Amino acid sequence: MAKYNETEAAPAINLIGAGTEITGDVNSNGDIRIDGTLTGNLKTAGKVVIGETGKVNGEVDCKNSEVLGEVHGKIKVSELLSLKATAKIFGDIITKKLAIEPGSKFTGNCKMSEESFKDVRTEEPKFGPKEQKSA
Repeated sequence: MAKYNETEAAPAINLIGAGTEITGDVNSNGDIRIDGTLTGNLKTAGKVVIGETGKVNGEVDCKNSEVLGEVHGKIKVSELLSLKATAKIFGDIITKKLAIEPGSKFTGNCKMSEESFKDVRTEEPKFGPKEQKSA
């Protein structure tokens, strides 16, 4: 009979339930579902789901996200951002891939590219070297 050895911890799944209000920044390595209200910034290495009753007042930074509720602030998603028909985004979007269902509302700027997630300190200038004016 084989032994069951858990060598890796399962990724954490966090839930902020409907009617729950949290004020402050949230950092996590696991997935998060928000059906309540978060006033503060949210950063996770996993997926963020903002349910129909969910509301975030702050910045969101994650790998993947599915939005059915409201976000008031910048949302930065390194892979896929999916805006469902009930989604309302009031702020800028930075993502690699974007899926928008008819009926969703978005007010802000959107930047889509793989280059959006490079460290700006290591990027080469996009223009040639500055020309020196002779005196």
